[in-house]
Amino acid sequence: MPDVVTCILMNDKGEILILKRSDKVGTYRGLWSGVSGYVEEDEVPYETAVKEIGEETGFKEEDFSLIKQMEPVTFVDVYDGENYNWNIFPFLFKTEKNDKVQIDWEHSGYCWILPREIENYDTVPCLGEVVFKMFK
Repeated sequence: MPDVVTCILMNDKGEILILKRSDKVGTYRGLWSGVSGYVEEDEVPYETAVKEIGEETGFKEEDFSLIKQMEPVTFVDVYDGENYNWNIFPFLFKTEKNDKVQIDWEHSGYCWILPREIENYDTVPCLGEVVFKMFK
């Protein structure tokens, strides 16, 4: 079961950053997600979260701070005929750099939305649930 981080970035207006997954990624192409990535063998989830935020948004570590870390969420999903058993480590970070996002090849777009608006987007599995729990 792969360990994955999902990072919710919140700006000073209370909006969260969502990223549209490009057609170049292996899974969930075209769906909206938070910053995410696989936890490497030599990393702990927090290190992965910081690394992925830098790679996927262009933010430096001093541009954001950890607000909350939730217990891992485990679920099974079928995508493109393949079964996936996910173990997700959710994080909530705060940033004031809401106009400085520089997406990488993994994404084709981004937007800042209010947490309650997540239900209006076609997202990767469990993102809505994670956002809801983060802000309840």
